Amino acid sequence: MPSDEHAISAADLLRWAETLSGVARTGLGFTQSLYEKERFEEVLKVAADIRAAAIEEAESDALFEEWLATVGEGVAGYVTPKVAVAAVVGNDRGEILLTQRADSGLWLYPVGWADVGYSPAEVAVKEVYEETGMEVEPLALIAVFDGLRLGFARLPLYSLVFHCRVLGGELEGHPLETRRVGFFARNALPQPLAGGHRWVDTAFAAINGEIRPCDFDPPRTPPWRGTGGS
Repeated sequence: MPSDEHAISAADLLRWAETLSGVARTGLGFTQSLYEKERFEEVLKVAADIRAAAIEEAESDALFEEWLATVGEGVAGYVTPKVAVAAVVGNDRGEILLTQRADSGLWLYPVGWADVGYSPAEVAVKEVYEETGMEVEPLALIAVFDGLRLGFARLPLYSLVFHCRVLGGELEGHPLETRRVGFFARNALPQPLAGGHRWVDTAFAAINGEIRPCDFDPPRTPPWRGTGGS
């Protein structure tokens, strides 16, 4: 049994399940061997069991069938993380624009899935306007985060975070996606805040005009292993 110091968390289980699922589904999309197909399907069943145990919200058999139905052939079958685009928006008082998510109640900067037909920067502009009513201009890409690794999401995703400047608009939250929206000072951030330990420094450095390299999750050693949520 693992010690308390090295206890396996739900985040660990979820990350391992999604990793195994990706390997298995990609293998099913590329292999022509019936023997390998059977083995990859067994791996996929194990991944479904692990994910169901981690989040306690789905039957593993149903999850297995759902994953299996997404398998494509060749490049279409290569499983990759989804992409989300986020925006750190500051005002002239050095405050940050945050939204309270309607589904979870967590506070976070505006963020949404990348849409086909838009560049990442255009998605950032669109998401801020849809979620908060503010019109913004992207200035710089300041972070690229692995949402699953950091516990921001239950699905594998990479989040591209842009620093944006306010151009105009009026604060008005999206009626379906947000409960509340507003600008907040660093010493008065609302709670519960999603993953603030990871992005608050980077966000306020950008708002305050500090020039930093793009932030990203450092690789583990070796990169496919590690403990905890890192």
